Amino acid sequence: MNTVDVIIPTYKPDYSLLTLIDDLEKQSLRPSHIIIMNTEEKYWNKLLEETKENPLEKYDNIIVKHVTKAEFDHGETRNQGVALSDSDFFLMMTQDAFPRDKMLISNLAKALDRDVAAAYARQYPKSDCNLAERYSRKFNYPNEPMRKTQEDVDKLGIKTYFCSNVCAMYRRDVYNVIGGFTHRTIFNEDMVFAGNACQRGYAIMYVPEAGVIHSHNYTCMQQFHRNFDLGVSQTDHPEIFGRIKSETEGKKMVRQTIDHFRHIGKAHLIPGYIVMCGFRWMGYKLGRNYKKLPMGVVKACSLNKEYWKTRS
Repeated sequence: MNTVDVIIPTYKPDYSLLTLIDDLEKQSLRPSHIIIMNTEEKYWNKLLEETKENPLEKYDNIIVKHVTKAEFDHGETRNQGVALSDSDFFLMMTQDAFPRDKMLISNLAKALDRDVAAAYARQYPKSDCNLAERYSRKFNYPNEPMRKTQEDVDKLGIKTYFCSNVCAMYRRDVYNVIGGFTHRTIFNEDMVFAGNACQRGYAIMYVPEAGVIHSHNYTCMQQFHRNFDLGVSQTDHPEIFGRIKSETEGKKMVRQTIDHFRHIGKAHLIPGYIVMCGFRWMGYKLGRNYKKLPMGVVKACSLNKEYWKTRS
């Protein structure tokens, strides 16, 4: 039986993190360790003080490592978490995703054959999720499982490398061969890893039987900032994204979402959705061309402002 550790980067954790830990401890395949990579120790201490609960006292398999906000990096902080693990597989999760049932870890682990670098879970919307975001979950996370390799690039395009860091399990041996996550990255470390893996002959698995509850109702400006950083990450990794068109999948989702709104009698939502998509597109395009922009503009557009302090 392969061993599994769970690694969760956290920032300003609240009581829901303790709920997530409880859910993970109740999995049919219990993780050997749950490794918390927490940004700013003061926020962890605040959580313990407010909740009067300490998972380190409740469970015997919790590891907590603190980094400063200046030290946090989407790729390197995850690498540091992996360095604390000695398991065969490790599951990367975000603090706002919750297992849909007790089979999440075991279903992902079963998908990690020797030539599979990573397997990611299906995402289900929260109860308060807006209709556009709810449909995006259906678009990106269908019912059918999928095995993706470099041979699928012509057919699937950018979707070949899709592997969400919200909930994805990785083989440690393949991770070592690839060299881990990018050591300095603004965003999108999961797809960069998946692209490297596919180009080296490994596969990425989508496992719909493994489910997590996760969604956001982002504002237009939040979408703008996120997509700016997405564009930056793609520009910084031409070896992965340089030969693949990213806009095709986006346009397809927009068309299908608009058709869905019409079909369910919610056509009045279309104008607002188009505006939201405009913010996404503007953010992405500016991010793709960030090298042509003044650094002040770049920082204003970016979600991850700490990233630019070492690049000013």
